[in-house]
Amino acid sequence: MKKMRQIKKILIANRGEIAVRIMRTAKELGIGAVSVYEKPDSEAYFIRLADEAILIGDGPRKDYLDIERQIWAARKSGADAIHPGYGFLAENPEFPAACERAGIIFVGPPQGVIRALGDKVVAREMMKKAGIPFIPGTGNLSHGEKGIKEAMEFGQKNGYPIMLKASLGGGGRGIRKVEGKSDLMVQLPLARTEARSAFGDESIYVEKCITAPRHVEIQILADQHGNIIHLGSRDCSIQRRHQKLLEIAPADLPPTVRQAMCEAAIAAARQAGYVNAGTVEFLVDSETNEYWFMEVNTRLQVEHTVTEELTGVDIVREQIRIAEGHEIDIPAERVQLHGKAIQVRINAEDPKNHFMPEGGKTVEVYQSPGGPGIRLDGIVYQGYKIPTEYDSLMVKMTVRGYDWEQTIDRLKRALLGFLIVGPKTTIPFYLSICDEPDFKKGKFDTGYIETHPGIFDYPEVEREIAKLAKLVAEIHVKKINPFAY
Repeated sequence: MKKMRQIKKILIANRGEIAVRIMRTAKELGIGAVSVYEKPDSEAYFIRLADEAILIGDGPRKDYLDIERQIWAARKSGADAIHPGYGFLAENPEFPAACERAGIIFVGPPQGVIRALGDKVVAREMMKKAGIPFIPGTGNLSHGEKGIKEAMEFGQKNGYPIMLKASLGGGGRGIRKVEGKSDLMVQLPLARTEARSAFGDESIYVEKCITAPRHVEIQILADQHGNIIHLGSRDCSIQRRHQKLLEIAPADLPPTVRQAMCEAAIAAARQAGYVNAGTVEFLVDSETNEYWFMEVNTRLQVEHTVTEELTGVDIVREQIRIAEGHEIDIPAERVQLHGKAIQVRINAEDPKNHFMPEGGKTVEVYQSPGGPGIRLDGIVYQGYKIPTEYDSLMVKMTVRGYDWEQTIDRLKRALLGFLIVGPKTTIPFYLSICDEPDFKKGKFDTGYIETHPGIFDYPEVEREIAKLAKLVAEIHVKKINPFAY
């Protein structure tokens, strides 16, 4: 019998949008919410929503990544649980280990599971034992000339292109595509350097490159009693440099393929001894629908909202309940995903300039859309200053419709309903995608951005209402009406 521990106060070891998201569920459950922050976030929106906030350092970023500072803040506040959110310490196995030593509940998988699945080579071996198809690849390459020779032998046997991947990589980082032998000689040392810088370990393995696949993931929940369920699929194929831009649920796959992938995801979780929320990711051949295991993300995903909107399941709530020791009690019929949902990330970035962040600019006017099927998860408001120290995400928008066509129409309507004056944003880029013929047909893969350069040809036109809103905002701030004389 697993011991139950009721969570009374939870510390969110994160910032921004995801901190707000977790706080909202905590408040619904009657759980106190503690926020931590660095000095650059002293005026941040997420601090205002917390029951209490604790300064953990000057930052930027380093204190959010400091395990001891997070544990100190939890003890100071009397929090009996910590939720890591996504990014920062969410997939660092030392974090749940430190929580366990301190007697604090970690709302996420056990340290051993995070450690094993964080090593992509170990994870592949696990999937092999579970009988799950995975992409042909190597173990960790040897150092020096021997490692180069091993990679070349793999390329000769399996054909180019091949992928160099950091064994401890994640979030799209530590991945390099290699076109041939000469390219390999250049890329492998660079890949090792990048892996060492990003993950503290230069271990690299090689994988066969699957050309223009789709990226499909299965959301799973697993409790401490051995119960594992899936919450359906998501298509995350539209990416830039392996970073997801737009996510869709469910993935458009034949029912038998989708069911087989869901069963494979549950088998993967069982093989790993998984507990809490996680995502099993696959690559899918766009023509044959053959699929291969890619990795397990041992945390809450940015795109979890599309699954929530179709299932009605609050994934953060389930994370907390599982951490307390409850059994999953979601009936199977809840997992029958009806309709379509799309999430887009409204960032303060200039897509035409390689998605350059607009850090330092102020949102002079902010108006958000509403209406049927619209969900917003964000931290932006009029007067919000885009941080230079952190990411440029302002708000995630999730739209839901009864079919693909209505969902795109609703997405377009909602995007047009935004009024953001100040920084450039990704909104016109997403509007351009909404009108692109292949996207409207549901035809896209991981090469979509590169093969559809026309989506960057949207006009740079400031809407008349935006000009008027900007003028009104200036009058309000300066207390001077230029037309009053």
